[in-house]
Amino acid sequence: MSDTSGEKSGHGGEFNIVVNGKAKKVEEQVLTFLEVVKLAFPTPPAEGDIIYTIVFRNAEQDPRDGTLVAGQSVTIRNGTRFDVKHAVRS
Repeated sequence: MSDTSGEKSGHGGEFNIVVNGKAKKVEEQVLTFLEVVKLAFPTPPAEGDIIYTIVFRNAEQDPRDGTLVAGQSVTIRNGTRFDVKHAVRS
């Protein structure tokens, strides 16, 4: 039986998400702030002290918009969308 609902499916499950407009597949249902940043920017910008902001939509615990900050994690489901931006700390 295939799990397409986005419910926790144990090892081997995949979740289809969107990060900065690009489709991504992940195996973990809970993503940390740093994991989302790495999905958005596999090669981090080389310019100084970077601050990242993350806004998400359609997550498991909050189907509306939410924010993710350093040290936090979010439980996703199929279709969760992330917008990750970066700026140089001045």
